[in-house]
Amino acid sequence: MNYRAFITEQVAALRRQVGNNIAINALSGGVDSSVVTVLAHRALGPQLKTIFVDNALMRDGEPQRVVKAFRSMGIPVELIDARQTFLKALQGITDPEAKRQAITDTFYRDVFAQAVQRTRATFLLHGTILTDIEETVAGIKRQHNILAQIGIDPQQAYGYQVLEPLATLRKDGVRRVARLLGLPKSITARIPFPGPALAARIVGEVTEAKLATVRAATALVENELRNTDAFQYLAVLLNDYATGIRNGKREFGQIVVVRCIDSVDARKATVRELPWATLRRLSRRITALPGVNRCLYDLTPKPPATVEYI
Repeated sequence: MNYRAFITEQVAALRRQVGNNIAINALSGGVDSSVVTVLAHRALGPQLKTIFVDNALMRDGEPQRVVKAFRSMGIPVELIDARQTFLKALQGITDPEAKRQAITDTFYRDVFAQAVQRTRATFLLHGTILTDIEETVAGIKRQHNILAQIGIDPQQAYGYQVLEPLATLRKDGVRRVARLLGLPKSITARIPFPGPALAARIVGEVTEAKLATVRAATALVENELRNTDAFQYLAVLLNDYATGIRNGKREFGQIVVVRCIDSVDARKATVRELPWATLRRLSRRITALPGVNRCLYDLTPKPPATVEYI
C-alpha cells in the first residue's frame, strides 16, 4: 500500500463527507485514535472537536499527558471528567461482555451524547481498524468501537454518523501512517492499550480499589519491560485470591498476571521468553504491592488466548 496516498485520500474523504458540518472524536492517546485525530485536524481544522474522556480506567496520569501532548502539536483537546459515571455503570458487573457493553453504553449514550449535543456535531470519527472489525464479527471479542458492523445504526441509536478512516488498515499499517504524519515516537511506538482500558485487565467486578492495584502493577510492568521492544506487555488482576505469608502472618492475597507478547498486527501473538532475572524482579516488585502475594507469567500464545483477559 502507498501510505502517503492513503493519507491524501483520507484527508480528502473527510473533507467531502463532513462538508460544512462539525465532527467530533474521542482521543485515547493510542496510535489508532491519535492518527484519526491528526488526519481529521488536517482535513477539518476548527470543524473538529476532540475530547479526552477520563473514565477512571486509564493508567496513572494518562489523561493529562495525552491532552498536553496534543495541545503542544496545536490540536486542542477538551478533557472531560466522567470517572464517577463509569464507576457507577460498572458496579456489580462481573461478566466480561456485560462490562464491555456497560462501558460502550456509558460512553456513547451518556458521556459522548452530551458532548455531541453541546458541540452540535453530526459526525463521529472512530479509530476502528480491520482487526477490531474481524474479531467482533467473528464473535471472538466485542470491540468497544464496533457499531454498524454488528447491526447498530449509530444515527438511529445515538444521533450521529460514524466515519472510520482506518478501517482498511491493521496495526502495523496504522503505525506507518503515524510516522508519516510526524507523530512522536511516544505515540507511534506506543504499545496497544484496550478500549475498555484497565477494565479489560480486571477479571471480575471493577472497583476503585482493584483499579488502584492494577494501575500500580501496570506501571511496574511497563517500567520493567519498556526496553524489550515487545509488541505488548501488561498486568492483569485476577478475581481469585491465594494464601500467602507477609510479615510472618498468613495473608489471603490478590494474584497479578504478567503478559508480554510479540506480534505484528495482533491477529497472532507469541510469548516473549523473558530472562529469569527480569521475571524474578517483576515478581518481587509486584508482590510488594499492598494485598498482592502472587505474581504469575502468562505463557499462552494467541490463539488460543486473546491478548487481553476480557
